[in-house]
Amino acid sequence: MSANAKHILISAGGTGGHMFPAEALAKDLLDRGFKVSLATDKRGQKYKPFASEEVKVHVLSSGAVKSGIISKFKTVLSLGVGYMQARKLIDKVKPSVVVGFGGYPSFPAMYAAQKKNIPTILHEQNAVLGKANAYLAPKTDRIALSWNNVGGMDESDAVRSVMTGNPVRPDIAALYNKAYPAIDQDGELRIFIMGGSLGARVFSEVVPLALASLPAEHRSRLKIVQQCREEDIDHVREAYKASEIDAELATFFDNVSENLENCHLVIARSGAGTVSEVTTAGRPAIFVPYPHHADQQQKRNADAVADAGGAWVMTQSGFTTEAVLARIETFLQNPETLFRAAENARSCGRPDAARKLGNLVTALASGWDKADKKQFDLTQGR
Repeated sequence: MSANAKHILISAGGTGGHMFPAEALAKDLLDRGFKVSLATDKRGQKYKPFASEEVKVHVLSSGAVKSGIISKFKTVLSLGVGYMQARKLIDKVKPSVVVGFGGYPSFPAMYAAQKKNIPTILHEQNAVLGKANAYLAPKTDRIALSWNNVGGMDESDAVRSVMTGNPVRPDIAALYNKAYPAIDQDGELRIFIMGGSLGARVFSEVVPLALASLPAEHRSRLKIVQQCREEDIDHVREAYKASEIDAELATFFDNVSENLENCHLVIARSGAGTVSEVTTAGRPAIFVPYPHHADQQQKRNADAVADAGGAWVMTQSGFTTEAVLARIETFLQNPETLFRAAENARSCGRPDAARKLGNLVTALASGWDKADKKQFDLTQGR
């Protein structure tokens, strides 16, 4: 790395949905010869992918806005402290560009950079603009999007938006060009069930009961890999054992790319990171969006894939044993349905998203184009 290398500051909260794409961008920028630092919250400090001497991690104070006067006061105070910390950090590292991946933990560094007239790029993973990103968008140089027709964006901001996709880890991106695994009329059906960082309890409650209702000859064809909450894993294991279904259970999987490569079907929540990984791998999915987001961001993520024919969306209230049983029976009897949906899902994947976002950062850091009123898309080249 050159001693005169430009410095890029990435700002992201310490959850997988923010940190995985941030990690993918960091690797791309390091390959280009940039210096890279990460501003994050306490959760991100111990995040393994960034435990590298190449990327220095800086922890800033932050907090999400919650209901209640006291909680809101604490959040404002915490963000204020984070803003002052971010100003000092920016003065120290002198970044050419600051890239924010959304969420309140990314706010202090992005806001401080805008106040200091340092070029900024927002990345929005979801199909609807998040609250923090919506607040920062009017003064952001470029807004990198993961989906077409993102909700919650003003027309004045949309002119500065660029479709890059949501960066995924290199091992996931490598799956894009791998064929869907062979699936025979009477062969094995492999299902990978994910439920977010903690596991979704509804999957543990519904899926084992639904699959237990299948005829014995169908149960013998199933291979289940399922994420469960720690408090649920024992009874889920017993349920699969009683119905003689081959199942591998864990509270967390560190081999997601391997499980995606091997499976025929994914059942999961539809957070931005999960949807990006599933579509890049080209795997059909049953998405059950988290129901309690006010803006229904997970529903919009899932609908974007379902509209392309690559997924089926089931509300949590509609995710019943009867509904799941009927869906799985259809797949067992007509495996070509999954084969077709796999290619439709792959059409939504963006395996080159990290490169496109890296191109955008490079162009802005180089000062090639900063005209707010001009559409800006150098993401396709190089």
